[in-house]
Amino acid sequence: MLTGLHFLLTYMCNSECDHCFVYSSPRAAGTFTSDQIRRILDEATKIGTIEWIYFEGGEPFLFYPIMLEGIKMARDRGFQVGVVTNAYFATDDKDIEIWLKPLCELGIANLSISNDPYHYEGETENPAIHARKVALKLNMPAKEIRIEKPSFTTGVAEKRNTGKPVIGGSTMLRGRAVEKLLADLPQRCWEDFIECPYEDLESPKRVHLDPYGNIHVCQGISIGNVWEEPLSDLVNKYDASLHPICGPLVRGGPALLAREHKVEHEDKFVDACHLCYMIRLKLLDRFPQYLTPRQVYGLK
Repeated sequence: MLTGLHFLLTYMCNSECDHCFVYSSPRAAGTFTSDQIRRILDEATKIGTIEWIYFEGGEPFLFYPIMLEGIKMARDRGFQVGVVTNAYFATDDKDIEIWLKPLCELGIANLSISNDPYHYEGETENPAIHARKVALKLNMPAKEIRIEKPSFTTGVAEKRNTGKPVIGGSTMLRGRAVEKLLADLPQRCWEDFIECPYEDLESPKRVHLDPYGNIHVCQGISIGNVWEEPLSDLVNKYDASLHPICGPLVRGGPALLAREHKVEHEDKFVDACHLCYMIRLKLLDRFPQYLTPRQVYGLK
């Protein structure tokens, strides 16, 4: 049952972090308009099971007025609302209050703030810490997102509660992380990766929507385009078994995705996410409507 709808309000970000799985940067294109947000929220009410709306990115505070309008529209429709930010704006406590008070007045239920080595390595007094302190002073629920740098574990990763943003956890080896962070990590035989341990692709609890209209069940895997067909219709008719990417992943993980589509690849990978991402890269031109947008894969 779908309970969470996450707006990738913009792909643009003031940072260009090594771990970013949507390749955000100051040069990234794609930002929602207020009218587009309104259309999506109207569709979300039709679905009937949506409880949470999140605004993230990229960095949503870069388009502050549009973010505020989106929050207002979501709250007016009865949704709980959260925002994910790197708190780049948090340079002075009084000014932070100016940024955050309108969110408090609109009644957001969660502010998730990135505070990890990718954003503020070695900084004991950083913007994320100051933003959370001020948020709590304003009685705004505020949490830290701490994404640790990749480290090897022998067990299969525990499935997450994917109805809400990740609070803690390790780097996902897709997107820019594959380009920047694979060095020295142990690898295993590709045939070991027979399930997706991170996403419930068969019955997703949340999806991400980007400004191009793509509905992501995992970043870079689309189940349709809301500018071509209504969100409520696409969600209601989604059947993972009929999806050329999700179907194999549900039945047998990235290993089966590679086999079913006869993709040539290396013998070893760090984890299931790494293998899946590399297979999808080779399938982009074969399934452009399902593996999109290209910029999430670091391509133009």
